[in-house]
Amino acid sequence: MTCKNCKTNPVITLTNSNVKLCKSCFVKYFERKVAKGIEKYKIIEKNDKISIACSGGKDSFTLLYLLNKYAEKKKSIEILVIAIDEGIHGYRDLKLLERYCKDNKLPLYVYSYKKEFGDSLDGILKKNPIRSCSICGVLRRFLLNSKARELGANKLATGHNLDDEAQSIIMNTFKGNLKRSAILGPITGIVKDKRFVRRIKPLYFMLEKEVKTYAFLKNFPVKFSECPYSNDAYRGEIRDYLNEIENKHPGTKHAIVNSFLDILPILKERFKNETINSCNICGEPCSGNICNVCKLLEKVNLKRKPTKT
Repeated sequence: MTCKNCKTNPVITLTNSNVKLCKSCFVKYFERKVAKGIEKYKIIEKNDKISIACSGGKDSFTLLYLLNKYAEKKKSIEILVIAIDEGIHGYRDLKLLERYCKDNKLPLYVYSYKKEFGDSLDGILKKNPIRSCSICGVLRRFLLNSKARELGANKLATGHNLDDEAQSIIMNTFKGNLKRSAILGPITGIVKDKRFVRRIKPLYFMLEKEVKTYAFLKNFPVKFSECPYSNDAYRGEIRDYLNEIENKHPGTKHAIVNSFLDILPILKERFKNETINSCNICGEPCSGNICNVCKLLEKVNLKRKPTKT
């Protein structure tokens, strides 16, 4: 993997092995590791139609680039791009993503909170004393799933990396929510349901700093700024907590995720008989009688556009 240039001009030091890599070796390492994860866990299969959730940030741009590259080799794979405009002033700019997709002949579909629910995230938060991520996450997940389903995709690829997964594992552990942990993994979900487009995470085994380094070295047209509402989230606290431990004990994040993968089959087996109900209001799948989206929209006095089945 390493060459002479790795000793004289390294761009990154790998956490687990303490190996220093130059630009060329790191790019090869990154792409091979992503490809290995895809093959090992059968994240992508023949004849898949994959919708890529792309925000225009470093993770999703890296995901978009690699899956487009993968699809060019695997001719049976079809990809399309979905972007969600939450309506955050000065933050979500999709012009660079639109240009990239146009240059690479990739179909791009953009949906906004304003059009789909009647107001932007900024507008909702101005009128309601509610934590930003508690509402944004619910609405975003709903739109990605429903729109991917409408577009005929059988999988929804997201740019979640190893840091994201480690945070989710710790959050669910602290909250005592094993059922929530059971849906995690490189391919999410427990029970298959035609109303759910199965989510896949091709960047699952890559650290956030590795994704950031890759995006920078590949000169992707992205901004590296965080969402202005990110400090409002419980996840942000967990992120800072894990980063502090990782700095003191390198390899902690890898250990969390690898240990979790060992017990994940047990969790999925435990909750495999869980039933999926239909929301009494909209008919979308949910665990109770009313889905979280309907509960949330009623709380903030909004309605959504009807979705196609």
